[in-house]
Amino acid sequence: MTGQPILELRGVGKSFGARRILNDITLQVRAGEVITLIGPSGSGKTTALRCMNFLEAYDRGEILIKGRLLGYRGPGRAAGDRDGAAGIARVRRPLAMVFQQFNLWPHMTALENVAAPLILGKRRPRAEARRAAAAALAQVGMAEHAGAWPARLSGGQQQRVGIARALALEPELLLLDEPTSALDPERVEEVLEVIGGLARQGITMIMATHEMSFAAQVSTRVVFMAEGAIVESGEPGRLFRHPATGRLTSFLAPWLRRPLQFGGPEDAEPRAPRG
Repeated sequence: MTGQPILELRGVGKSFGARRILNDITLQVRAGEVITLIGPSGSGKTTALRCMNFLEAYDRGEILIKGRLLGYRGPGRAAGDRDGAAGIARVRRPLAMVFQQFNLWPHMTALENVAAPLILGKRRPRAEARRAAAAALAQVGMAEHAGAWPARLSGGQQQRVGIARALALEPELLLLDEPTSALDPERVEEVLEVIGGLARQGITMIMATHEMSFAAQVSTRVVFMAEGAIVESGEPGRLFRHPATGRLTSFLAPWLRRPLQFGGPEDAEPRAPRG
């Protein structure tokens, strides 16, 4: 994992009115990494992901995608300093995002939902886009449902279509915003299995999640956020077994009373941290 980061955040901040949601977020993401953002609800995980894709305009610091400034033409961070839509689209082209809600078009089949961004956004020929969409659906185990309408699919199946739609864009970095939070409990595992498979394939990802055991298994790095700031980050075995701060210790307490499975060489149940 050497060379230029795919994504870099330098002192990024974001406010909604007088309320500061993100405060001095600094993070680098390199090819092959799987980074999970964990933390309590309201800690800024979703806002951070949306700023990474400029779905929310950050108002402090810099976000660079492959060395190019995202969202702004220069150092100013006012609305008048923002880049145009075409410039923003060019810079963020290496990224694709999977949302909490599936956001599928109800009047399109699963295949058409995956192909549409290629046709409308990337101007790919229709036949080529449909082939790419079929391959992406097969990648997430949804090939046999290519002709199904979203209303006939379960929540887990709809989310897998959403993941396929992002994969069809061939991103260098996949952003996932709590991809199982809108699912019934029995549908969570099928989506986590797909994401785990992508991680094993070496696809670079940043994912916000409340699934601690899954984060422990698939991550190369875990980032703990609270009150809009990064409190701790590191390799999952170290972070979960030996939290360095009381804030992370408190957050993990409910999960540390359960068996967490790790993907690394220390596949033992973690000990509850002291203090």
